[in-house]
Amino acid sequence: MRSSASRQGPAGSGRRAALGLATVLPLAAGVLALGGPGAQADSAPPGRDTLSGTKPTWARAGSDRGATDDGDKVTARVYLAGRDAKGLAAYAKAVSDPASPDYGGYLSARQTQARFGPTRQQKDAVTAWLEDSGLRVTGGNRHYLSVTGEVAAAERAFGTQLHDYGKDGKVYRAPSKAATVPASLNGAVLTVVGLDNAPKRAKHDETLPPPGPVFRNAGPFSASYGSRTDRSLPSAYGAKQPYAVKGYTGKQLRAAYGARSRHTGKGVTVAITDAFASPTIAADAARYARRNGDPAYRKGQLTQVLPADYRYTEECDAGGWYGEETLDVEAVHAVAPAADITYVGGASCTDNDLLDALAKVVDNRLADIVSNSWGDVEANETPDVAAAYDQIFQQGAVEGIGFYFSSGDNGDNVASTGTKQVDTPANSAWVTAVGGTSLAVGKGDRYQWETGWGTTKAALSADGTSWDSLPGTYTSGAGGGTSRTVAQPFYQRGVVPDSLALAGGGATRQRVVPDIAAVADPNTGFLVGQTQTFPDGSLRYGEYRIGGTSLAAPVIAGVQALAQQARGGRPIGFANPSLYDRYGTAAYHDVTDHPLGAGVSLGVVRVDYVNGYDDSEGLVTSLRSLGRDSSLHAVVGYDDVTGVGTPAAGYLASFGGHHRR
Repeated sequence: MRSSASRQGPAGSGRRAALGLATVLPLAAGVLALGGPGAQADSAPPGRDTLSGTKPTWARAGSDRGATDDGDKVTARVYLAGRDAKGLAAYAKAVSDPASPDYGGYLSARQTQARFGPTRQQKDAVTAWLEDSGLRVTGGNRHYLSVTGEVAAAERAFGTQLHDYGKDGKVYRAPSKAATVPASLNGAVLTVVGLDNAPKRAKHDETLPPPGPVFRNAGPFSASYGSRTDRSLPSAYGAKQPYAVKGYTGKQLRAAYGARSRHTGKGVTVAITDAFASPTIAADAARYARRNGDPAYRKGQLTQVLPADYRYTEECDAGGWYGEETLDVEAVHAVAPAADITYVGGASCTDNDLLDALAKVVDNRLADIVSNSWGDVEANETPDVAAAYDQIFQQGAVEGIGFYFSSGDNGDNVASTGTKQVDTPANSAWVTAVGGTSLAVGKGDRYQWETGWGTTKAALSADGTSWDSLPGTYTSGAGGGTSRTVAQPFYQRGVVPDSLALAGGGATRQRVVPDIAAVADPNTGFLVGQTQTFPDGSLRYGEYRIGGTSLAAPVIAGVQALAQQARGGRPIGFANPSLYDRYGTAAYHDVTDHPLGAGVSLGVVRVDYVNGYDDSEGLVTSLRSLGRDSSLHAVVGYDDVTGVGTPAAGYLASFGGHHRR
C-alpha cells in the first residue's frame, strides 16, 4: 500500500511515501463479493465449499512454471466469517441509512462481537481442521487465525495445488484453482489470505529510521489566493496568473468549509491509520499549532496506539510515512481543534498490518471517525483481501464508526499504470471515498471557488516571454472513476448518472468513486510542519505546502467531527447514505472544472528549488493549470472527481436535526 501525500517538487511528480509490497500480498483484479463469505458450494467438490477469489487472475496456464515444492513454507491468515456474515452486512446498512427505522441503532464493540463475531465452537472447529491437515495455528484474534506449514499441508487443507507462476518478470506462488474448505464448517471461514505471495521474508526492526529528506517551497507566495501577482511574467489564458499560496492554514480551511466558532469537534474522536509512526509527531504538531494560530493540544488530546515492532522499513520507506502522519494529524486538528486524535500505526505498509491497525480501532471502538490516506490501484486488489477489509468496515458501521479513504492522486491512473481504474480500499462500498479539489480562499478568508483537482505544468520559456507548450504536461489529479469489481451500492442509485455507473461497458451498474471531496491540489494546498533530515544530516523542523487526496481525507474527517458535534455528539457512523441524502442541497458546493464560467481557465505560478530544498542548484518557474484531471471531469451535479461536492456553509447546519430532503 502507498500513501497519498503529494508535495510536488520541481519535477512535478507526486512524492510517494511508500510503494505497495507485492512481496507480502501479491494482488490481482477479481470479482468482489460484498457482504458475506465467499463460499460457493455448487462450484466445489462434494463436501467442500469454495472460497471465491482465492485464485488470482494472473495465475494463468500460460505462465504456469509447475508445482511449488512440497516442502516450501506457507504463512497465511484464515479469516473467520462469524456467526452471521449476511446479517452483519444487513445491519450495517440498516443503521447507516437515514430511511431505515434502525438508523443510528449502533452496537457497542462487545455487542457487535457477541452478535456477529465467531463463536468458540467455530474457532475450535476451524483450528481442528487446520491442525488435522498438518498446519500449525500460530496466533490470531477475533478476526482470523494465523497458520504456517509446508505447501503439502496447505494443499491438503484448502483442496488446491500450489504452483509457481511468472508475473512481471518474477515468480510468485498461487493456487491453481480456488481454495475450498470442508462444508462441515458451515460457512465459518470467510476467506484465506496468503496462499499467493512473493518469495520474501519480513524483517523485524525494533527502531524506526530517521525522518525523510528535507523538502521546502521556494516562493514567492500568495498569502491568500490571488494576493500576489508578478506583472513581468507572461500572461496565460488572457490574464496574469497569481503566485501559488504559501499553504492554507486551519483558519482558512474552516472558513472555506463552513465551520463556525462553536463547531470545534469537541467530544469527538478521530483515528488516523498509517504505517509506522513519526518519532517527532507530538513536538511537531504542538509547534505547528503554536506557529499557525491553532489552539494548543490539551494533555492527552493526541495519543498513539503502536505495534510492538515494525516490518519492511526499507521496502515501505518508513521515514517517508512520517510526513503522512504529520499531515493527517495537523490537518484534523486545524479543522476540528477540540477533537481528540488517536493515531493507530501499522507495523508496515502491507495489507495484513494495515488491516490489523483498522481492527484495533473497531475491536476497541477507539474512535468515531477514521481517516486513511493510503491505498493502491484496483488491479492490485484480490477479492480475498477485499472481503477482509469489508468485514472490518461493516463491523465499524454497526458500531457507528465511519471510514474515510483518499481516492488517489493519479486521476484515472492511465498515466501511472496504463489502465483506467480506481483506487482501493476507496472503491469499497462500505467506505467514504474522498476526492480532491483546487481551492481558492481569498482575502479575509473568503471562499472564492473550487475546481476539480487536475494539474498540468508548463515551464517558463528560456527567454521568459511565454509558457512552453501551455497548458503543458499532466502531473497529478484526484483519483476517481468506475470500479470494475464493486457493484453500485444502494446510496448511489438515482444520484450517480448511468454514463458513469455503466462506464465499464457491462450491463450492471458499478460503484463510482469518489463520494465527497475537499482541497487536495498541492498548488493550493495545506501548510504542514515537520522535522526532516537536512543535507548535513541534522534534524530540523520546517514547514512546506502539501496536498494530495491524502490532505482531503483528514480535512473531511475533521469536518465530520464538526458535524457530529453539530448533531449533539451522536455518531454519524458510515456516512455515505446521509451524504447522498443531502445531494443537490445547500449542504454542498457543486464543484466544476470551470467555476468562473465556460472557457475561463485557471492557473497559478510556481517557483521551486531544483534540488527541493535550497537555491544552490537554481530555481525553476512554471505555470500550473488547474481543473484538468486526466479523462475525469468535474461537472454540474455528481462527478467522478468531486462526488457530491464539497462541504458548504449549509453542511454543518444540516446536521442540526434528522435530515431528509
